[in-house]
Amino acid sequence: MASTLIISPRIVEGLYREALELADEVRHTFALSGQLERIGADEDPSRVALSSEGLRTTTRMMHAISWLLNHRAYFMDEISEVQLRRQGRLASGMMASDARQRALLATPVAELVARTQAFYARLLRLDSEWRLSDAEPGSASAIQRLRERIEGRMAS
Repeated sequence: MASTLIISPRIVEGLYREALELADEVRHTFALSGQLERIGADEDPSRVALSSEGLRTTTRMMHAISWLLNHRAYFMDEISEVQLRRQGRLASGMMASDARQRALLATPVAELVARTQAFYARLLRLDSEWRLSDAEPGSASAIQRLRERIEGRMAS
């Protein structure tokens, strides 16, 4: 299978370890128990920014880890290629961030958000290349082939 030439178990394991370390840093940074009290009032824009970006960043990392876990399961023969393709997709919308809110964050927090975005962008590129690499230029998808067979039967 051509996809294993681009995404190997070794690459997935390395990215998985990196994702876990990054997710742990995100969890520690956005642990709101003490930070929100230090910021102050409920309506403070910094408080809203910290909560919003924390949620976005945590969600981004959970999607990344989910993608990596699906690939690990595939390489361990726990799921099939069909299951991986069905369940192992990355959402491109996870890159979104509110620049105005990020500007309100402390520099180390804003840098962490940027690092998670860069990590997720790497996974998106891998996912995109993998999907393109194993589709031969003239090959029709299974759905397309089924549609052609049905149309052929209906025409007869």
